[in-house]
Amino acid sequence: VQLVQSGGGLVQPGGSLRLSCTVSGETVDYYAIGWFRQAPGKEREMISCISNSDGSTNYADSMSNRFTISRDHPKGTVFLQMNSLKADDTAVYYCASDRLFAGGRCSLIRDRYLYWGQGTQVTVST
Repeated sequence: VQLVQSGGGLVQPGGSLRLSCTVSGETVDYYAIGWFRQAPGKEREMISCISNSDGSTNYADSMSNRFTISRDHPKGTVFLQMNSLKADDTAVYYCASDRLFAGGRCSLIRDRYLYWGQGTQVTVST
């Protein structure tokens, strides 16, 4: 399984960015994709997840206000739309796959996500 990320970069406060994560080589029928971020000196935290089968989503507390997860199922791509970005959103953003997912609501437990994208830097600054 490979997860390849794109998007990210430098954006001014209040701006928007969209990250992409394309999954290839997947062999299971059900999986979930999660988005995470890790700021300097902080632990990696989960933002949201989405089911590949029905597109149902789950968000960590306070993350749904400005972040939206979505997918393009035929293309195997998951997006993270980030709006009203703040300096505190500066971090490396990662996508990851939960291949033990069996349907229902995807998990916000980080340890379930074992296959990771390469990460992409998002910097919010003037």
